Amino acid sequence: MSVKRLLLDSYLKELRLHTFGQYYEAFAEDANHNKQPYPDYLLALAEQEVADRERKRVQQRIRAAKFPMRKELHDFNFSPLPSLNPARIFDLARGEYLEKREAIILVGNPGLGKTHVAIGLALAACQQFHRVRFYNVAALVNELITAQQEHLLDKFINTALRHKLIVLDELGFIPFSTLGAHLIFQFCSALHERVSMIVTTNLKFADWNQIFGDEKLTLALLDRLTFKAHIIEFVGESYRFRQRLQQDGPASAPDD
Repeated sequence: MSVKRLLLDSYLKELRLHTFGQYYEAFAEDANHNKQPYPDYLLALAEQEVADRERKRVQQRIRAAKFPMRKELHDFNFSPLPSLNPARIFDLARGEYLEKREAIILVGNPGLGKTHVAIGLALAACQQFHRVRFYNVAALVNELITAQQEHLLDKFINTALRHKLIVLDELGFIPFSTLGAHLIFQFCSALHERVSMIVTTNLKFADWNQIFGDEKLTLALLDRLTFKAHIIEFVGESYRFRQRLQQDGPASAPDD
């Protein structure tokens, strides 16, 4: 390898132009073969560098979000949910609600795809280079309790405030302890109008007091979460129930 090649590779590495270093020879050969002007050759290299950096940045955002699984909106089957408007969901995926720090609340019975849509919207936010964090609500409560016990609650909340979007999945499956209810309230209050939230819940708003056990706290939390929120109701038959019907046949359907 020539001295000039060694110097070039060294400079590109120092400048962290890793894609330049990987592709400049192949691009040079192609440019020479096609009699491509030097600016076009450099533009093609620069575009490749930017594309690779953006791809890696998105991958980093997705890893940091800690999704339990990867779900794309274009894979979601809207047909069993005629009241759910696909155009509205894909419009939200554009991310304007993030700039306005608005919330999205997905309400409906279990098995209708609320988590799929929540992940799909959050994944779209990652692809727009935003910082996102996904939480199962029951697990979040445990983390909040641990943080408080270790005198790290303020640090935990400040970390959440550096995100563009927080997803709270499955609110309503497990009732909270008094401490858990107050910590979730404190967490959501800190994020209100500062960080967008997506909340999935199987409970109607009138039933939220069942899990929080404190009417005043429940009303105060609902007031914050629903303020300028996009509330989307999922109405239909459970996806998992439909799958069982397809596998077992109509005779296996429950009497009720």
